[in-house]
Amino acid sequence: MGEKKPRDYDREFTERAGRRSRRRLGLDIERGVVTRFVVQLEYGRNIVEDEWDEVVRYDHDSEGSSEAAHDVTEEGLHIDIYRDGEKIESHELTPPLPSNVALNRAEEHLREHLEGYIRRFEEWHQID
Repeated sequence: MGEKKPRDYDREFTERAGRRSRRRLGLDIERGVVTRFVVQLEYGRNIVEDEWDEVVRYDHDSEGSSEAAHDVTEEGLHIDIYRDGEKIESHELTPPLPSNVALNRAEEHLREHLEGYIRRFEEWHQID
């Protein structure tokens, strides 16, 4: 199962989100406006080897620089859910909204549902 790291963002942050999980944030800002971001919850399958799997991911790219890019100002905020290293579903969370607001909403949504996402990931992967 491969880790999908934020791809070369101007600013990148990683913080612990649990015993074996972390939250990763990558963002680009132009003239005070967020042009691209990823908020991703990852689970450490092998922390010693720095191997992490995606649990959930929120993203935005106003330039559409990749095939999987989503523009929250046109499509709204969504969440991608991962299992066994693959995206298994995607859910729309909001109607279209400004990217700065979408970034805040993604972080809030992850904070509100963090424990549930981790618990479900552990159940799916039979992790004690």
